[in-house]
Amino acid sequence: MPSDPGPVRILDLGAAAHRPVEANGSVGFSIGAIGITAETHLVTVTLRPGGVVGRHPAAGRQLLVVLSGDASVSGSNGDPVGIGPGEAAVWEPNELHETRTTSGLVALVIEGDLDLGRPGHHVDPGDV
Repeated sequence: MPSDPGPVRILDLGAAAHRPVEANGSVGFSIGAIGITAETHLVTVTLRPGGVVGRHPAAGRQLLVVLSGDASVSGSNGDPVGIGPGEAAVWEPNELHETRTTSGLVALVIEGDLDLGRPGHHVDPGDV
C-alpha cells in the first residue's frame, strides 16, 4: 500500500495574488498565476463587470474555463459566442482572440502544450 501523503491540499483561487493587465486595450482584467511549467501556464482570470481582455494572439493552445459569470468570446473570425459556467473556449496557437463580460467573470486559463479531446473522447487511455 502507498504511504499516506497527508491531507489533501486545497487552493483558494480567490486568494491567488492577482496583477492588473491593461495590454491590448484590456479593461478590468487581472490575472493570478497558480502553476507554471516550461510548457504550460495555469492562471486564474477575473474581469470586473463590463471588462474586456483585448484582442491578442494566443501564445500556445489556450483553454478558458468559465467558473462563474458570463463571457463573450471570439476567435480569429471575430464573431462573439456567449459561454457560461461549465463551458470553455479553445484557441489555437497564434489565434487572435478576445474575451468580454457583462456581469463579471472568474475563469481558469490553461495555456501551452495541451492535448484536448472532444466531448465524450477519452484523452487518457487509462480513463476507459
